[in-house]
Amino acid sequence: MNKAEIVSATRKWVEDVVVGYNLCPFAKRELVRDRVRFVVSEAETEDELLQAVHAELQRLEDDPSIETTLLVHPNVLQDFPAYNEFLDATDGLLAYMNLEGIYQIASFHPDYQFEGTEPEAAENYTNRSPYPMFHLIREASLEAAI
Repeated sequence: MNKAEIVSATRKWVEDVVVGYNLCPFAKRELVRDRVRFVVSEAETEDELLQAVHAELQRLEDDPSIETTLLVHPNVLQDFPAYNEFLDATDGLLAYMNLEGIYQIASFHPDYQFEGTEPEAAENYTNRSPYPMFHLIREASLEAAI
């Protein structure tokens, strides 16, 4: 799939699942306002992906017109256990950039599984997406929506 098809599938998932089932309290508002940035990373390695996360966090810092970013990474971390371990690196990046408490990184993956659940447990589907992705969220906006 090319980037446009990946963005289209991701946007459809956000509209049909995330907004359709009201899984996120502010997703619809930000979609309507066109303040959701959809990015498809070309990263092939974890290092390249971490650089992409860094770049998108910096973009959010530099551009207040972007409310939130969905960083889709179809070429790396297809395996959920590896993806889940990589979340430690994204948390470390937030600390390194002094952005803890300012941004939050939510995780979505086609095989998402919460700890202690069976693979097909219903609650896992709240974080299952068409592709592995990170949702970069401004914490202040999230708190205001809740």
